[in-house]
Amino acid sequence: MYIEEKAREKKTLLAAHRGVSGGNIPCNSLQAFQIACRQGADIVELDVERSRDGELYVQHPGMEKVHLRMKDSIKNYGSSFVDQLYLSNCDMTATEWHIVRLETALSFLKGRAIVAIDKFAGNPEQIARLVRKLGMQKQVLVKTPDRPECVDAVETYAPDLPFMPIVKWVDRLFDTMAERNVNYLGSEVVFDSEDAPVAGREYIERMHRMGKLIWCNGILYDYREPLSAGHSDDVSMLDDPEKGWGWLADRGYDIIQTDFLLPCRQFLENTGRRRKV
Repeated sequence: MYIEEKAREKKTLLAAHRGVSGGNIPCNSLQAFQIACRQGADIVELDVERSRDGELYVQHPGMEKVHLRMKDSIKNYGSSFVDQLYLSNCDMTATEWHIVRLETALSFLKGRAIVAIDKFAGNPEQIARLVRKLGMQKQVLVKTPDRPECVDAVETYAPDLPFMPIVKWVDRLFDTMAERNVNYLGSEVVFDSEDAPVAGREYIERMHRMGKLIWCNGILYDYREPLSAGHSDDVSMLDDPEKGWGWLADRGYDIIQTDFLLPCRQFLENTGRRRKV
């Protein structure tokens, strides 16, 4: 399952942000990943944190209060305790589903969707070892901030895994990536203005000439900090999808991460911006 091949087949790829959650379905759960696959996600994005005794879990660091109803980080507890934690639904009420170990999640998604592992830089050696153990080197995409030490960690522990640094406003890594021993797939871009270099057609065309992919975000954590200059899931769902998902696809971005996978997919397919395969 090569991400470049899927991009050629479908033109615009869709990444399900922590799966597809809502109602009683928690994000970063096997149930959210199952729904994402059923709704046609090309990529399932997930987060990783480690317990005190070294077990890897699907969990966004710092979000324990919302997702697990606990004040402390799971990194301060052993796996025997963490395994018993129940995930919360959107009302912060416990569901019947436990927090998921990363190995369980990867095994579930093997052969179903590409897996984008966020927070990779926190545990690069252990995550890379697990991916190789499962034989998923070509199905997993790892992401880190564009800080030099994060790229160093990828080069040291995961030079074979497809890698996307997360760049904000301007891509300061592009000219040096050819010199690094990493499997550089392209970049995830974050910008709060259409005037940002990473939002410009010159940058996008340059990346495409080099055979690189660009990931953008329809998702929105905080309305005060737009990730794609306001071309978001919010504007797509509440106003006009042409202003959100349509603009991102027309700009030339190869991957759109969304919290509204099914309507986004249907819109892009119905307007010819994504091929039905």
